Amino acid sequence: MSNIEFDPRDPRLSYVDARALWALVGVFAAIELALTVADWGIAPNLRGTAFIYGAFWSALLDETLPVYALQPYTMFVTHAFLHGSLIHLGLNGAILLAIGRIIVVGSSQSRAVLIFLLSAIGGAAVYNAFAGPELAPMVGASGGVFGYFAVWKRWELQGYRAAGVSADPVWKFLIGFLVINVALTFVMPNIAWAAHLGGFITGWLLAPALRRAPRPLM
Repeated sequence: MSNIEFDPRDPRLSYVDARALWALVGVFAAIELALTVADWGIAPNLRGTAFIYGAFWSALLDETLPVYALQPYTMFVTHAFLHGSLIHLGLNGAILLAIGRIIVVGSSQSRAVLIFLLSAIGGAAVYNAFAGPELAPMVGASGGVFGYFAVWKRWELQGYRAAGVSADPVWKFLIGFLVINVALTFVMPNIAWAAHLGGFITGWLLAPALRRAPRPLM
């Protein structure tokens, strides 16, 4: 791993202290495991209740009354801690840990958590801008995860430019990344593509301000 390229497959990343990321994913996992067990019949209404209190509801920013006073604000963050299934959790958690280690190396653990939270907020904001009149809730850490993708590639782009070499690898990745995500919206029409877009834009804008010189990997 250099100042130009960051490879999430680099085995040295496994030695990076990423306790903050593991704690974040651990909270996601604990919540989803509790909801999954409840779905088996122990408390079948628990997931619905959790979504009522913690999911992102665009209607709450219009004329619908919230369940509690701060809900129109807290839901910009709390939605990222809820998932629709263990598979949904597993995908987001695995990507967050893989790309998140790059963010830790290029910034710090606390900044990695900050980037995640701000990207989740940005994702919810853009999701709300494109939301229709439906009352379906939006949940998942995808906004934060897409923020990590953006930070990773923005840092690489800066590295290529600083070295005076072609940044074609970054642009090719971003084009492929865009094509895949557009295709997913047709395969999975319920995917919150606007939240992905918002998280990515937020991460892209934050990347230069939150970077420091990458620490050498042992």
